[in-house]
Amino acid sequence: MPTFKVAIVGAGPAGYFTAQAFQKAQRDDLSFAIDMIERLPTPWGLVRSGVAPDHPKIKTVSKVFEKIAKEPNFRLFANVDLGKDVSLKDLRDQYDVVVLATGASRGRKLGIAGEELKNSLSAAEFVPWYNAHPDFVDVEVDLSSTTAVVIGAGNVAMDVARILAIDPTELDPTDVAEHALVKLKQSNIRTVIICGRRGPEHAAFTAPELRDLPKLENTDVYIDLKQIEEAIKHIEDMDVVEKDLRSNIEAMKVIAEHEKKGVARKLEIKFLSTPTEIKGNGKVEEIVFQKNKVEGGKVIATSETFSIKTGIVITAIGYDSVEYPGITIESGRVSNIAGHVEHNVYAVGWAKRGPTGVIGTNKSDSTDVVDLIIENLKEPKTSEGITTLLKSGHEVIDQTAWEKINASEVISGEIAGKPRVKEVDWKQLISLGRS
Repeated sequence: MPTFKVAIVGAGPAGYFTAQAFQKAQRDDLSFAIDMIERLPTPWGLVRSGVAPDHPKIKTVSKVFEKIAKEPNFRLFANVDLGKDVSLKDLRDQYDVVVLATGASRGRKLGIAGEELKNSLSAAEFVPWYNAHPDFVDVEVDLSSTTAVVIGAGNVAMDVARILAIDPTELDPTDVAEHALVKLKQSNIRTVIICGRRGPEHAAFTAPELRDLPKLENTDVYIDLKQIEEAIKHIEDMDVVEKDLRSNIEAMKVIAEHEKKGVARKLEIKFLSTPTEIKGNGKVEEIVFQKNKVEGGKVIATSETFSIKTGIVITAIGYDSVEYPGITIESGRVSNIAGHVEHNVYAVGWAKRGPTGVIGTNKSDSTDVVDLIIENLKEPKTSEGITTLLKSGHEVIDQTAWEKINASEVISGEIAGKPRVKEVDWKQLISLGRS
């Protein structure tokens, strides 16, 4: 029976669902040996470093990942950096199939004046900072002003705004990074304003995220009812209205009409506002917006402007994939056709399609790409795989080492009354894996 060697680069949801699709595709006359390669010492990608700490239910998908990792044809090689420890060319030569599940981790820019000022941050820095990503521990976040502005109208913008707006004691029982929790408890921010360029009918929030907002105990949430009523009119003029859009608008209407508690903390969602300039002397002090209107389904700029005094601006307007040798990035993602990059190299997840969809989207996406790979398979190679490529003495975090790190974090969490206490120091993570 032919066994094909597969290298999956990236141990996030797309990587694991790809491994699962290969495992499910095995039959009497076809099998796969899967090596998963991850730059960080820890797997799980955005489930570990992207999902908001106050949404623990979403993280339970890691149980599925653990089951995939327990299969006899799966090996984890974490703490291995593509482009530094191994090259894409070497992987291509050693494996029958190389799948890039490398995600999209660079935050998109607004491209406006003042964006380089201190405390103008990207969600691509802020989210991993509060989620204990070892590369982002030292991000400078100044929460001394009373107002924060978040740019974007998707779930990432919502997560960022919620983390800034909720009473930080609500984060005590979560796995939020310790350094971030300390900062959030000292924060002066009491008003957080999410600003989206388009109307409510174009927002990329999902209804479950919106429905969670009125449940915040110590924060009042505001949306202008007039903007929602306008959006409802625009929807009535549409030929086809998606079910998701209706439930989104309904959830927003509930927020707009929801009785306020009269608490000190406020979260406001403003639509039809395009940022044009960030002002400040060395650091963020104010952001200027142009008001927009919707005409014939299109967003049109008006001559009206307004500004918000703020000490921090966080941009959540999407992500781009990061380039590395041997890979072309086009429109923010790895250049591919239906997941095929070139020769025996494929892409899945955000690397393939850009930063769209939820964690579950990667499941069907990976299955489609694996089906295409199987169609294209020829004769299996006789090669050793990654073990011949790594320098001797290179410390790999394998599945056993990861389980030690995981157990250590969970035990620390039990003591602190949290799901886990994440270790943020790279060297310490490796040493925990060794212990």
